[in-house]
Amino acid sequence: MTALKVLFIGGSGVISSACAQRALDLGIDLHVLNRGRTTIRPLPDAARLLAADVRDPASARKVIGNAEFDAVVDFVAFTPEHVQAGIDLFAGRTGQYVFISSASAYQTPVARLPIVESTPLRNPVWPYSQAKIACEELLVRAYRDDGFPATIVRPSHTYDRTSVPCDAGWTAIDRMRRGKEIVVHGDGTSLWTLTHHVDFAKAFVGLLGHPQAIGDSFHITSDEVLTWNQIHEILAAAAGAEPRIVHVPSDAILAADDTWGRSLLGDKAHSVIFDNAKVRALVPDYVATIPFSAGAREIVAWHDEDPVRQRLDERMNELIDRLVGAYRPGR
Repeated sequence: MTALKVLFIGGSGVISSACAQRALDLGIDLHVLNRGRTTIRPLPDAARLLAADVRDPASARKVIGNAEFDAVVDFVAFTPEHVQAGIDLFAGRTGQYVFISSASAYQTPVARLPIVESTPLRNPVWPYSQAKIACEELLVRAYRDDGFPATIVRPSHTYDRTSVPCDAGWTAIDRMRRGKEIVVHGDGTSLWTLTHHVDFAKAFVGLLGHPQAIGDSFHITSDEVLTWNQIHEILAAAAGAEPRIVHVPSDAILAADDTWGRSLLGDKAHSVIFDNAKVRALVPDYVATIPFSAGAREIVAWHDEDPVRQRLDERMNELIDRLVGAYRPGR
């Protein structure tokens, strides 16, 4: 059987790095279009690097040449302009074009759980999600009007060992180790799903070249559901610390910091539970097997290996201090 010939645009991000390794492990002929500058997640040696900047269409066309692909995956499209450039470049030369959207595109707040792929798309708060929705609408039209072979994939919160999955990043771990308070939005009991990138890749690569995925959309998440209090408690345990949590209303965080607040009110502040039956219908062996307790230990170990990785955000530190001072119980 001839191996699938697949092009990744990106390939060295949190999600794409695991997908690249999974694709190669399954014998896919993987080509990767990126600038070749990454050091945190270097491309596997077996991947064929096409060194170019996708935002420079002329250079991208030059390195791709006349090549055709069974599937093209765009990991770095964030605006309709990016997607249109992909349509223009790959129409007629790929059997499938996979767009990485976001589960934050779903109705916010969601009216009914669990979230399924037919849940409406609407996010009135977060520009990032609004742009992803616009990208999806463009691709749906291209499929309906011209038969452009689009597949839409919506990750939720996907992490790897380099990424601390809370807004304060390593700053939160550092604070917990120093015995300082951290901020958790709301009362900390809203439900959230964290997916290890290796688990995500198991389902994702199974969709590549799959004829029944054309013209359709899928989300891919873990089935583990945690509260935000639990997430911070698990991170603290992995770091050998005790969490001193101060709960702050999401609206108050928005008033103090627009970017942090919009990422909460447009996404993380709302409970989410996902039904993964649709992707399992096409990838029957998909199951997420890495609990966040194991992922948290990976995160802490990776950062502890090299102190240079332990990047602190002094602006965030000061912001947390202000919020803690205003909302500390018994102040």
